Amino acid sequence: MEQPDRIFLRDHVISAEIGAFQSERGLEQRMRFNLTVDLRDSVAGVDDQVDRILSYDVLTQAIDTALADRRYDLVETLAERIAAEVLAHPRAARIEVSVEKLDRAPGALGIRILRDAGRVAATGVDGAIRVVVWCSPTQLPEGAAVILPSFPDLPLPASGDRRRIRLLAFDQAAWSLAHDLNLEVAATRTEIEAAALQGRAVVWAPARMCFDAPEAGDADDSLAFWLAERMGATGVDFAMPDARPLPAAPGGTMLPIGRLQPKV
Repeated sequence: MEQPDRIFLRDHVISAEIGAFQSERGLEQRMRFNLTVDLRDSVAGVDDQVDRILSYDVLTQAIDTALADRRYDLVETLAERIAAEVLAHPRAARIEVSVEKLDRAPGALGIRILRDAGRVAATGVDGAIRVVVWCSPTQLPEGAAVILPSFPDLPLPASGDRRRIRLLAFDQAAWSLAHDLNLEVAATRTEIEAAALQGRAVVWAPARMCFDAPEAGDADDSLAFWLAERMGATGVDFAMPDARPLPAAPGGTMLPIGRLQPKV
């Protein structure tokens, strides 16, 4: 039987409070994590596209999510939670998780588990994100958000691939807006997901994701609604004057739409 392709995280050391003994309470100790994930699909043929692989950020974020959720008495419970977080991703088929305490003995002590399905609830894989059409430093949303700049005012040729030119113009505007807001630019779904999991805002450069998706359109509202549906966003906000009516979501979708207000 052909062996599956695997990705792994090795010797990832984090200090946190853990342990069932009274002597372990109120003190952080070092823990070492090793994760190996069997992939459902081979990496052959992904054509160097980051959106077609399981991101390594999923592994580190699973550890961070599990540790942030609660204090653990047992490394066994922590390992189960980490496994569940990673296996909630559709590209992960099987995982081996090793969690070791490094400060309780002359060597390391811990647990290694092998799972092909989560045995506890996963909560942190799908980071909630909101799509925002343009904003200024006074409107910058808190937490996870994907910011799409308004279409820049520039002349377009009378012929040729006008949609491609418009998408590339959005990309240029994204880099400019990211500089103004001191944020990173995200051009792929993987980058957006990583930002969502970490609760960060990014500016979206849509060309790479939308060149071959004509249904996304080439206007700021259609692109925003397309991305929100694709990413499972919590809604779309428009940073616009109060007098301008909010666009309606296409196709009668029930996606929440709001108006982003300047911060006082």
